[in-house]
Amino acid sequence: MRSATASDPGHLRLGVNLDHIATIRQARRTRYPDLMHAVRLAEASGADSITLHLREDRRHIQDDDVFGIKPRLLRPLNLEMAATGGMQAIALKLRPEACCIVPERREELTTEGGLDAHGQRERLRPFVQPLTAAGIEVSLFVEPDIRQLEAAVAIGAPVVELHTGAYANATTADDRERLLHDLFDAARAGYEMGLVINAGHGLDYDNVRPIAAHRLFHELNIGHSIIARALFTGLPEAVSHMRSIMDAARRSGN
Repeated sequence: MRSATASDPGHLRLGVNLDHIATIRQARRTRYPDLMHAVRLAEASGADSITLHLREDRRHIQDDDVFGIKPRLLRPLNLEMAATGGMQAIALKLRPEACCIVPERREELTTEGGLDAHGQRERLRPFVQPLTAAGIEVSLFVEPDIRQLEAAVAIGAPVVELHTGAYANATTADDRERLLHDLFDAARAGYEMGLVINAGHGLDYDNVRPIAAHRLFHELNIGHSIIARALFTGLPEAVSHMRSIMDAARRSGN
């Protein structure tokens, strides 16, 4: 199930989520900031892929964004989306290189937890099949839980993105260490099942190092902290600085 590139522990991929560039634009319904310009800066500064979350409420990324940007990308597109018929139809028309299935609630500020792949196995299997048949690499955004990893295998998704939110939001050193080891245990278990292991949510310039150093992680998807830093330093510096931290951690192993 795992691709050949995923088994290479050398290069840790950085997926840059640019949703919040669109959040600023949508606040005034203007044509700026230009999302395509942000894509070009991210690509030139160390992004290995571009992540866009097309939410059902269209609070930031719009349909025109994904269809306008996809043909112009120099890096792969990772489309985050809910498991709905409408989103499946968009993905099949758009043909992103990858899509990540995430849970959505209209009232949430951002994704609050992992997808219950275990509880939705029978619904998700037929949802995923047409996407993989179209050549789209499907990822499930899940908690670091063995049942969710087993469900991903049963569903036929070759990739999981482990939800790092609990680790990122931990308020004590003991909790942070415990949650980090939960992530490591899940990464190891998933890898042994043949899954590609990505991770994301809440990762920033301070907490990313231990995750980046662990050689079973294939890609980290990071957005909010990069865009927040970019307000003060500019997007090229924000992306390249995250890239340098990840690379240094991967080289040193700590």
